[in-house]
Amino acid sequence: MKLTAREDIEAPLDRVFAELSDFEAHERQALRRGLDVQRVSEGTVMGEGRTWRAGFDFRGKKRAANIALTRFAAPEQMIFDTVTGGLEVRLVVDFVALSRARTRISVEAELAPKTLSSRLLVQSLKLAKGGVDKRFRVRMGVMARDLEDKLRRAM
Repeated sequence: MKLTAREDIEAPLDRVFAELSDFEAHERQALRRGLDVQRVSEGTVMGEGRTWRAGFDFRGKKRAANIALTRFAAPEQMIFDTVTGGLEVRLVVDFVALSRARTRISVEAELAPKTLSSRLLVQSLKLAKGGVDKRFRVRMGVMARDLEDKLRRAM
């Protein structure tokens, strides 16, 4: 199952990429939201190879996820591979400069179930795909507006 979203941000490509690749800030934000996030490895200087372990509640149960930054091609792309239970998720974030002051961010999440319980989860998401797609796009839009506001204030 694939979820996709695309947003344009009124900011230069290098500033948008730098902000979204600030992993320490994302870790702090996740902790504030109640997730348990631990960096497992630093990876290389450019970021590729970093891994995290995250704990969270989903449907009333404590879950764990292993997240790896498998591709870090500044300033064009980041790919994260996540394994949680029997579900593998690949998150691809692409950055394109539309002009000197405008950047497009495209996010694609591909869910690949590996166990029966994860297949049931993905099947239920497919049945509600319209709502799931809408929530994904709305969340991406909120993130883009917040990022745009933050970069505007920093100027």
